[in-house]
Amino acid sequence: MLKFTLKRLASLVVVLIGVSFLVFMLLSLTPGDPVRMMLGESATPEAQEALREEMGLNDPLLVQYGRYMKNIIVHQDLGTSYTTQRPVLGEILNVFPNTVTLAVAAVIIAIVVGIFLGIISAVKQNSLLDNIVMVLALIGTSAPIFWIGILMILLFSVQLGWFPPSGFGSFKQLIMPAIALGLQSTAVVARMTRSSVLEVIRQDFVKTARAKGQKEIVVIVKHVFRNALIPIITVVGLQFGTLLGGAMLTEIVFSIPGVGRLMIDAIKQRDFPIVQGSVLFVAACFSLVNLAVDLLYAVVDPKVSKE
Repeated sequence: MLKFTLKRLASLVVVLIGVSFLVFMLLSLTPGDPVRMMLGESATPEAQEALREEMGLNDPLLVQYGRYMKNIIVHQDLGTSYTTQRPVLGEILNVFPNTVTLAVAAVIIAIVVGIFLGIISAVKQNSLLDNIVMVLALIGTSAPIFWIGILMILLFSVQLGWFPPSGFGSFKQLIMPAIALGLQSTAVVARMTRSSVLEVIRQDFVKTARAKGQKEIVVIVKHVFRNALIPIITVVGLQFGTLLGGAMLTEIVFSIPGVGRLMIDAIKQRDFPIVQGSVLFVAACFSLVNLAVDLLYAVVDPKVSKE
């Protein structure tokens, strides 16, 4: 188990280094001068050049990247925001709880609704209910988050007045963004649950449990669902990591002050340290969630760690 964990940690480090390098190089090619954004158009060329030299922007890109990684590894420093002149990590941590809250709410919806629909669909295979669930899952998988959010605002906020169209802080403000963000994950979990349950429900031990006269609900919950749980755990974990990164559009539509909104504002302002730090932070969270899923998978099924 220890060897398995160390291998996963090594892979995580390699992924984060690759992400940091790719984002750093892509931002270096992005049009726009952060120095001009900081000093304004009226700044003299001399003042711009002096600040550029002070910030090390005249150094070769690999030197800049090496300095950036050294600060992260040695000082746990993601840099300083060009716009606010505050530490990037502090700026991210200020809004990260909102992103986590939104992602957790969305994944709870995906787990509860997705697993329920998946089990019902599998138990009632090829029935009208099964077909309806599969159609809804197909629609949910392909539905774009942005337009789902817009339609929900038009219907439930503008027309019906049930929920506030924007903001974050109350339970009512959380409902629509969580549903909009969690819809795709709900569809994915439902389809995975259905497939996993169908694979288990045909096994001989399930037939034996039924032959012993156990109630159908006991057979489904105790024998079928329990043995179908490993693929479901995997997909739920991956979906949670995806939701953390995919909250960006939802935060924009519903004006939620989260990491996604912070990143978009930073891109507009050419605040590259915020963009780099946000991408790296979200990538680290996604990787840690995947690591947790792998470890949980290995605990549930010890053969995984041995392989």
